[in-house]
Amino acid sequence: MKVAVLGAGGWGTALAVLLARGGHEVALWARRCALAEALTLERENRDYLPGVRFPEGVHPVCQGERALEGAAFALVAVPTHGVRSVLESLPPARAYVSAVKGVRFRGGRLLRVSQIVRQVRPQSAVAALSGPNLALEVARGLPAAAVVAGEDAELAARVQRALSGSTFRVYTSDDVAGVELGGALKNVMALAAGMADGLELGDNAKAALLTRGLREMVRFGTAHGGRPETFYGLSGLGDLMATAMSPLSRNRSAGERLARGATLAELETGKQVVEGVRTTAALHEWAGERG
Repeated sequence: MKVAVLGAGGWGTALAVLLARGGHEVALWARRCALAEALTLERENRDYLPGVRFPEGVHPVCQGERALEGAAFALVAVPTHGVRSVLESLPPARAYVSAVKGVRFRGGRLLRVSQIVRQVRPQSAVAALSGPNLALEVARGLPAAAVVAGEDAELAARVQRALSGSTFRVYTSDDVAGVELGGALKNVMALAAGMADGLELGDNAKAALLTRGLREMVRFGTAHGGRPETFYGLSGLGDLMATAMSPLSRNRSAGERLARGATLAELETGKQVVEGVRTTAALHEWAGERG
């Protein structure tokens, strides 16, 4: 099976490596041709996953036609704020699977990534992939699990089969809203957890923060169409635990840096996007319009 991965950052690269290890042909699309050429030459992504060698099935490209032609589905792994422009610049895919964990505030609405995809490509099937998946661990082949949610059960099952292997287990769900919101909201809580670390408030305070934060995630998520049990699964509680506790987590690390005096501008100077910052801003805008 051929799969297209849109986005050659850490998570997109990890997904490409995972799929290729499973025997699939993967077109790893990079926005810049210079990056695609470097990935092809070096056979690793030195900026994001140094030391992780590409299997033979990973084919870096910068041409959208080459990436999407013949692909069973396209995994979207670009930052939330770039999803719309990337999809508009590329040919349509048969189906899309969002691997992005964020929300956008646009036109008075809070939009999940799958909703953005539907606006741009209304004829394509859409699903969402989420879970406690730190990119470096997945790329190194350490055990992990995820959930793929879609209204199209056939697409969800196809993605499950493609990604599942000896070290990566994928479950299916039809709760797209719950899966996406769990992945987005936990980034906000991971920022807060990092701030607690930076302020040296202790483990008791951090545990209380995350427990009450999870409760807020459930209340907000169910008010926006998700099911409560989804937030206690891999894409909610599971992802929250990994992202709020691991030193590999960009959002937790960003929160810690903020608490120690870094500015938002300084956080944005690195290559990796801190989704929690933009999600927090989107939620703040949404709340502000509602008083």
